[in-house]
Amino acid sequence: QVQLVESGGGLVQAGGSLRLSCEASGLTFSTSAAGWFRQAPGKEREFVASISWIGGSTIYADSVKGRFTISRDNAKSTVYLQMNSLNPEDTAVYYCAARRGAGVRNDRGQYDYWGQGTQVTVSS
Repeated sequence: QVQLVESGGGLVQAGGSLRLSCEASGLTFSTSAAGWFRQAPGKEREFVASISWIGGSTIYADSVKGRFTISRDNAKSTVYLQMNSLNPEDTAVYYCAARRGAGVRNDRGQYDYWGQGTQVTVSS
């Protein structure tokens, strides 16, 4: 049974930083691309970032480029999202996702497994 468990969310002031973690179990994580998505109240779930199976390739949504960094540690079956210069528009539930393929994707339909999400709230 595949499980993705996110952690690291919370409340932070505008301009602050948070690091999200997502630990995977039940799949061959080292051969799976991973991604982060987010969903704000009343909005659709949107792509944030994706990383290939060995971390050599990453892509980001324009809204987070230069502020967020996705990385992974396959030895720990964990993917991270470092979020800097946060602003209130970043407030959302953040979801970790993994796919059976090795390459990066920005389409949520390309992901096979999802975590339960972690809340990030940025106050102004």
